[in-house]
Amino acid sequence: MSLAPRAVLVHRTTEYEELVARHGTHGQAAFFLASRGRDIEEVAERHRRARHALAEVASAVPLTWRRAQVERGDLDRFLFAPEDVVVVVGQDGLVANVAKYLTGQPVVGIDTDPGRNPGVLVRHRPRDTAKLLSAGTGCDELTMVEAVADDTQRLVALNEIYLGTPGHQTARYRLGLDGDGGVAEAQASSGVLVGTGTGATGWLRSVWQERGGRLALPSPTEDRLVWFVREAWPSPATGTSLVAGELGTVAALTVTVESDRLIAFGDGIETDSLQLTWGQTVRVGVCEQRLRLVD
Repeated sequence: MSLAPRAVLVHRTTEYEELVARHGTHGQAAFFLASRGRDIEEVAERHRRARHALAEVASAVPLTWRRAQVERGDLDRFLFAPEDVVVVVGQDGLVANVAKYLTGQPVVGIDTDPGRNPGVLVRHRPRDTAKLLSAGTGCDELTMVEAVADDTQRLVALNEIYLGTPGHQTARYRLGLDGDGGVAEAQASSGVLVGTGTGATGWLRSVWQERGGRLALPSPTEDRLVWFVREAWPSPATGTSLVAGELGTVAALTVTVESDRLIAFGDGIETDSLQLTWGQTVRVGVCEQRLRLVD
């Protein structure tokens, strides 16, 4: 007998909750913010809206469904099941945070603060939840990026993967491209950024703009990535000829570490990273896995 669907509501701790946890009471948090020219009522109001949205979404889950809630900090310990429908209640970035833990489950993005969030990934309002869960709706298949190290470490991200040093200082490595006949360039830079069409609305876009926008950015569903080397340093031992490009489904960027330690992390979460040391090679390219985002 098949199991009833399970709605998994993903949310994150609000700024207000973090402030009260750090300072002990509402009053102490208010004093702290006032000393820095901010009013706690603004933060508290956003907290109330977020919690009201979460309650409204929870109440819209069909009675015959199972349900669960998971906070962002617990995602790496939560076991998603094939029959889950994931409902992300919060910001666009929260969808990216959960994407790496999924294997094809549909994701519904609920915007808790319209006008403040871009709404690229959280496309719906809390009032739409019942309709979205009860009706068969279409999904966009969003391209993801993956990094695979030669010791089988693997990292998946929805927006981008960054390779560099933990402190964002000078990284030393050899960079090459599949199909280039093994040609690789020794580089010293502040890191390499490889991103998707979804990531083209964030960090990747800022680097793209600085470079004059000469590369065409991919769309979120396009099987194409773009990559940039950040602040490559020319020297007698390091070059700057490979600093930007694109990757299709069968191409990959290869990075061989020539530092004591480099890391690779995705979607800005440095605490969940690949740990790389001298001589290791990591390949970065289009991931077969897709994020199914309800449109």
